[in-house]
Amino acid sequence: MHEVSDILGPHGPLARRIARFAPRVQQQAMANAVAQALGQREALIVEAGTGIGKTFAYLVPVLLSGEKTLISTGTRTLQDQLYHRDLPTVRDALGVSVRAALLKGRANYLCLHRLDVALFEGRLRSRELLSDLERVRHWAAQTRRGDIAEVSEVPEDSSIWPLVTSTTDNCLGQDCPSFGDCYVVKARRQAQEADLVVINHHLLFADMALREDGFGELLPGANAFILDEAHQLPDVAASFFGVSLSGRQLTALARDTLSEHVREAGNVSDVSPLLDALEKAVLDFRLALGTQMQRTAWSTLRSSARMQRALRDLGDRLESLCTWLETAATRGKGLDNCWRRSQDLARRLELLAGDGGDDVVQWVDVHRKSFVLHITPLNVAPAFQARMQAQHGAWIFTSATLAVGDSFSHFARRLGIEDARTERLDSPFNFQQNALLYLPKGIPDPSDSEHTASVVRAALPAIEASDGGAFLLFTSHRALQAAAALLRGQLSFPLLVQGEAPRGELLDRFRSLGNAVLLGTSSFWEGVDVRGPALSLVIIDKLPFASPGDPVLQARIDRMRRAGGNPFMDYQVPSAVIALKQGVGRLIRDIHDRGVMMLCDPRLVSKPYGRMFLASLPAMRRTRELNDIIHFFHPPEVCADVS
Repeated sequence: MHEVSDILGPHGPLARRIARFAPRVQQQAMANAVAQALGQREALIVEAGTGIGKTFAYLVPVLLSGEKTLISTGTRTLQDQLYHRDLPTVRDALGVSVRAALLKGRANYLCLHRLDVALFEGRLRSRELLSDLERVRHWAAQTRRGDIAEVSEVPEDSSIWPLVTSTTDNCLGQDCPSFGDCYVVKARRQAQEADLVVINHHLLFADMALREDGFGELLPGANAFILDEAHQLPDVAASFFGVSLSGRQLTALARDTLSEHVREAGNVSDVSPLLDALEKAVLDFRLALGTQMQRTAWSTLRSSARMQRALRDLGDRLESLCTWLETAATRGKGLDNCWRRSQDLARRLELLAGDGGDDVVQWVDVHRKSFVLHITPLNVAPAFQARMQAQHGAWIFTSATLAVGDSFSHFARRLGIEDARTERLDSPFNFQQNALLYLPKGIPDPSDSEHTASVVRAALPAIEASDGGAFLLFTSHRALQAAAALLRGQLSFPLLVQGEAPRGELLDRFRSLGNAVLLGTSSFWEGVDVRGPALSLVIIDKLPFASPGDPVLQARIDRMRRAGGNPFMDYQVPSAVIALKQGVGRLIRDIHDRGVMMLCDPRLVSKPYGRMFLASLPAMRRTRELNDIIHFFHPPEVCADVS
């Protein structure tokens, strides 16, 4: 048999079947490395620079291996792209017969029971929600898979979706009257029978957490695991291996209890006082957290007399509902489920109100109208390692951003995979020729109150030179809003600001306009692909260090200091390097792309650690002169003679 690299070569089946297929040495090298890892059932970490085509590089050896494989991606959008576009393309080119399945979390599938409840209640107050419900009802009569991504005319953030989809909390399981037609059950059954299953990281870790707790499993067993966008894994793992409780979960319990009680022909007055009391206790608890939206350590809030009263009241009201539901549970499966949910939420509340331990951090996320209490493990490596050992096979971790310089130690240490084989493959794009790194002069340190204003002043001539087509990426919403206010009326190009429209709509408008200036924060730093001249300038306001006030980060820092480590150089800098690489990766997305990367943080040249950031970026020409930017976009030899 030929090497898998030959299949990706100039005379291979992909070159014959795919128009404009471009063979890449780096892609072939990655495919060989993946094939070796599959054959030897080993762990492999691969950083595959932008443009390598890592999806094809792992799909080819996976499809030829015959191994039962799980492929996990970072987002549902990437999941759909992989399953509906990339996988069929490679499978057809290779001429192999591989059964594939797409599996998402249950909140992505229509729940027929909850749709019936929503239609039965008829209590939707807004015309918009009623319209969305009608669209869902019409689609429900036609769909085969029940995947809500099929309903493009209903926004993904519509308030109708929580009412017609299920969660782990409110799913009735085998007791559901619609269990035989359940789309989640059908999708999981197809996944069990498939040779290759495409999932996402949230589902992967939900499965791991279930197995760890002894509550069964969501996913089929496999011999090979491909974890794409692997840089996201440590943070996703921390959220799933912890415990959380939100105000929305408690109010949803109250709402569902009322719905199921009415469905069983119960008298509303029987339970309304208990539900009203619980909802008031949730509101009082939120008010006790203060008016400021924040993420903070639970220890900073829990000791106040007001907080202790609110906590006791919330526990008492939840316990009262538990007691009522215990008696009511025999009247229907829905009420029985609500009783079990109330017990679980009460257990979580008791746990979250406790002292935790040295290996976890307790914190609270305070939103405008709600809250989430968390217990987050500070080290997910032991739990992740236990899962890997229980599911012996090949584990391939890949992303465009895993290494700091040439070292994978930061990523590997966080997951406990220091023994994995590593490969770092640079982008095939000619950054030296097609990109320029601009470090403007005169920008004050990010701690200076004038930093954002200085960034805007430096950005304006660069945006004019590029004729628009610019991303301005910020590390905080505050800086974004300040910059937006400064830029309004100053630009001769369309201005698009995150928050003023859905993310997908903003990107579509940016691409179609061709000369727009888009301001965004973290959600635009990764997973955004704009090719061609529509994006030729990316401006980043400062190095993306995590907020020092973040309670999880602060707990990790304290823990590392107690152990004698250097948290800044061993954790904060490497994490920021990987985040910066994601932002820089927005610029050059195609072999024909040209552009300027403008980094507005003087610490890149004033601090010794700045060299770590610069050494981790693609090899680009570097300048501190605005004239070089102007000449990059408008070379002197093509400028008109105005003398």
